[in-house]
Amino acid sequence: MTADANAGKLALFDSHCHVFREEFEGDFGPMLDRASAEGVLGMIVVGTTAETSEVALDLASRHPGLHGTAGLHPHEAAAFGDATCARLRALVERDDCVAVGESGLDWFKEWAPREAQLASFRWHLALARELDQPIIIHSRDAHDDTIELVREFPGVRGVMHCFVMGEEEMKPYLEAGLYISFSGIVTFPGSRANQAAARACPDDRLLVETDAPFLAPVPHRGKRNEPAFCADTLRFVARERGVEPAALAQTTAANTARLFGLQLGARA
Repeated sequence: MTADANAGKLALFDSHCHVFREEFEGDFGPMLDRASAEGVLGMIVVGTTAETSEVALDLASRHPGLHGTAGLHPHEAAAFGDATCARLRALVERDDCVAVGESGLDWFKEWAPREAQLASFRWHLALARELDQPIIIHSRDAHDDTIELVREFPGVRGVMHCFVMGEEEMKPYLEAGLYISFSGIVTFPGSRANQAAARACPDDRLLVETDAPFLAPVPHRGKRNEPAFCADTLRFVARERGVEPAALAQTTAANTARLFGLQLGARA
């Protein structure tokens, strides 16, 4: 990701993406170039299994501006057990791993048993607190159980990724000290409650993300999502908040750096 390509553009950060997936095969380099052209300083590349966490960290080691994480997505929680925990812990303990996760609860699809999801999420929370690492939290149709578990681990730092709920649901996560990350969903016409949350989120807790390759924002809805499109979400949220996109980009990039322990000097 080159500084020249970013000249005169926004300076923002995609706080959550999965660019290791097969959707980016054959297009990885051009994808990075398009992101740079939109002013993307870097990306948090989020692991979802032990295997993809290793890939995410490997990608990050080879591409400046990319930063990897390690965790077990709730859809994959059936794999939760001693062997998986040992692999993930070893990855999280690496100096180049910037977060635990993603982990959490998904009662919408329930691709893994609830008991396994709960056990996995509790383990990730405990690991994040033990190692003083931020945790990336996935929650879908599981608000009550998610906040209940978060409250079991006071002091845990982290982010509610792809936050799709409203202002009232956001409040307990803010009270727990978590950051709130908005995805392309906030741009959808029917997302009025989520848009209200985006307007109300405190400046120092606000992040933006793509969750690429999923959830492309308007005007790209229905396409494969990619980090360059984070700029569209950023501009939409800026309009909702009545601020200049460049100022909000600076704010959200600084928040990302603070949460994940990054240094954002010259553009990557």
